[in-house]
Parts: sequence; C-alpha cells; structure tokens
Amino acid sequence: MNIIVLCGGLSAERDVSLVSGRMIAQALRRLGHRAVLVDLFFGYTYPYDDPKDIFGMEYHDELGGITADVPDLDALRRKRGDNSPSRIGKNIPEICAAADIVFLGLHGEDGEDGKIQALFDLYGIKYTGSDSVGSTLAMQKSVAKQIFAAHGVDTPHGIVLSRGDAIRSVGLPCVVKPQSGGSSVGTSIAYSDEEYRAALELAFKYDEKVIVEDYVSGRECDVGVIDGMALPVIEICPKTGFFDYKNKYLDGMTNEYCPADIPADIAERMQRAALEIYSALGLKVYARMDFIFDKNGRIWALEANTLPGLTPASLMPKEAAAAGIPYDRFCGMILEKSLEKYN
Repeated sequence: MNIIVLCGGLSAERDVSLVSGRMIAQALRRLGHRAVLVDLFFGYTYPYDDPKDIFGMEYHDELGGITADVPDLDALRRKRGDNSPSRIGKNIPEICAAADIVFLGLHGEDGEDGKIQALFDLYGIKYTGSDSVGSTLAMQKSVAKQIFAAHGVDTPHGIVLSRGDAIRSVGLPCVVKPQSGGSSVGTSIAYSDEEYRAALELAFKYDEKVIVEDYVSGRECDVGVIDGMALPVIEICPKTGFFDYKNKYLDGMTNEYCPADIPADIAERMQRAALEIYSALGLKVYARMDFIFDKNGRIWALEANTLPGLTPASLMPKEAAAAGIPYDRFCGMILEKSLEKYN
C-alpha cells in the first residue's frame, strides 16, 4: 500500500510530530507498505513527473530530534522563504491524493484542529483517525469541557478569557492554558496573583482565547481508546513540576507506569469515562483522554487528544504494549481501522 505519513507543520508541536512521523513511517515499512514521510509546512520538493513517482524514490527521513525549547515558528517561515501565508507546503494536496491513505502524524494546531481533515474531505483524500468535526470539538477545550459535563463526566470548573478582556479568575491556585493547542505548550499553574498575570501573558502568546480552570491536585493518568476499546490506564509522574512540554518529551524527566498502580474500580471508571468522551465527541479510530483523580477518588477529565504522540515511547503506544499490542501492530491497527471508515 502507498502511504503518505504527514507530519511537521507550523505548530509548536512540530518537533514531536517529526519524530512521531519518522517512527510511524518505519513501522509501516516493516509491515510491508511503501511509506513516504512528508512535512506539511515545507511540502515535497523533490522533482517528479507524476505524484505517484515518489513511492518509487529513495526514502528521506533525515529529521531533527526534540529539544527543550518550543520551535521558533517565525524562523520556520523565513526558512521556507516564499512569503506565503499558507500553512501548507508545495504539492501537498497532489501528493496526498496519490496515496492510498494519509497517515496523520501531526500534532497540535496543524492537524489536530480538524482543518486538514476538512481539506482532505473536500479533495476526497483518505486519512487516519477522527474526522474534522470530532477533531475540532476536542481541540476547542472549552467546548469539549461542556460536552464532558453534559455527558456526566466531571471536569474542572473554568472560564474562557479573550485577549483584551478584563482579568477575571477562578481563584488560586489555577491552571492557565491556551484554548486550543497541545503538548501543554503555554500552560502554567499559578499560585499567586503575580504568577497568574505571567501565566495569562504566556498563554496569550499561543492563542486569542485562554482557559482558566480550578487546579485539581491528584494523580495524572491517561486512557487511550482504539476502535471502541479502552486500553490500560497509564500514570504519569513528573520528577519535578507538572507534565509540561519538557517533562513530556525530554528523556528522564518523567516516570510512567502502565498499567497504573491504582485501585481497580478507579481504573475501570476512568476507562468508562474515556469511552464516554470518545463517543460524545464523535471520535473515530483512536484517541487519548487525560484525567486526574484526587485523594477522594473522584475522576476529573482534562481533555481529549485526537492525534496523540505515536513514538514507541509515547503514552498511547505504551498502553497498547501493556495490552499486548506491539508498536508496529498498533500502527497497523490505526491504518486498518481508518480504512474501514471509508467502507
């Protein structure tokens, strides 16, 4: 099968996406597919006569790793050098249309917000994962939280602030994060008025709207869902601070335990909540839901991720491994179940 693995993009999570994309492409090749890695923002610049010719060319997987710093997006725009406002690089629709399916290895604003899915739907291009509607609902965190609550899933109380609004608060401590985004980029926990103002300033660098919500102290866990099946719960224990960008992606910063060492009834309730969220948002194929459970055993849903990290060291592949699904097979399942959407 000819597959484009689409990654990169112009988002704060592009480094994570590039690494995920490379790992996905290599796994798909081991499964016997022809998988070509393409950066959404830079496009594909190798010469060819027919888009399908790229599947007979040498693979180019030379990509950087993940650093401690969020990528400089202005520098990336200058590097492309075409002064175009487009977030889509050269030949992307044509190349993707030449594939049997596009495996979305994107994260954050480019890919997880539903825009690429909507574009591909218009072009008739097949792709992995959820459609544009489910992706958009999950990415708009304030909307997702309303849907959680409407379906009986507890979520921390919060408010939405737009740039220029008078400063309001839910009290301290609180969590401040961009309305849309991933990988905890621009997210802070504020314990004082001074920290709160700084947290708002940081979050507004990444979005025009910001969510401020009650800080819930407890143990952070995630539950992945694939094809309507909840995977084992994984617990995340950062060595310092909270599960921010650095703790997510730099080696040695966080301990992760799967299956999580938590009471069986809490694990089961968390899995049921994950399935409820998956259904309520209309998600498809796979997704990962983030939770905290407090000292009283109450479970709080934080958000849903429609394109979670997919390196072997990422959370959802670790959950799959704990369920007896090795990494290559997990990537294959995503591919197979995504193709079933179109049948």
